[in-house]
Amino acid sequence: MSEKETKNIVGHIHPLSQAISRANAIFNELGFEFAEGPLIETEHYNFDSLNVPKDHPARDMQDTFWIKGKKETVLRTHTSPVQIHYMEEHKPPIRIIVPGRAFRNEATDATHEAQFHQIEGLYIDKGVTLAHLKGTLEYFFSKFYERDITIRFRPAFFPFVEPGVEVDMLFKGKSGERWLEVMGAGMVHPNVLRAGGIDPEVYQGFAFGGGIERLVAVAAEVDDIRHFYTGDLRFVNQF
Repeated sequence: MSEKETKNIVGHIHPLSQAISRANAIFNELGFEFAEGPLIETEHYNFDSLNVPKDHPARDMQDTFWIKGKKETVLRTHTSPVQIHYMEEHKPPIRIIVPGRAFRNEATDATHEAQFHQIEGLYIDKGVTLAHLKGTLEYFFSKFYERDITIRFRPAFFPFVEPGVEVDMLFKGKSGERWLEVMGAGMVHPNVLRAGGIDPEVYQGFAFGGGIERLVAVAAEVDDIRHFYTGDLRFVNQF
């Protein structure tokens, strides 16, 4: 390829970066602010302040990358520590959206990677309910996928929310209709509010989080999220 031909090649934004930018814009319409935090976290912010018990399996070496030589320091396993950092520095009402990388020490396969991207949302104010959570997510998904989206909640357990729910989306694809699990969510646990310096007797909140790779894979019907990290231009140029 000649130098002239090389100069005419125009690159484009990676599909995951496109999805993050689009999600930020949609939540900005709802008054959510972008927030971010460090990739290396203390055990306090990654686990303790999020009401994760000392004996929780997620703390084991099999799930967490512990930083050698730095006591009680980890590569964050989720974007949720940003919630605590933000609550410590801001008073309610709080509306934030937190996209970013997270890391887990696990084998990779079509639906799991050791490094992945999450998008986390947090809303804290007086009188917040699960109905507000459902309406927020329905608005986001409908905008993100540019079609009317139906979601449902199923009871689930996560240490940092009570009650907790799994969020399913009714997806209409080439192979027909099916329910897909897209994220976890729930009402912020009182212990998490206290850890952030917020009185749970006065304020309530909801939180949600899910994988960005999964959101993009659902839309494009990609069967293996590892494609997003191979650097294969035949794949990424399709977006």
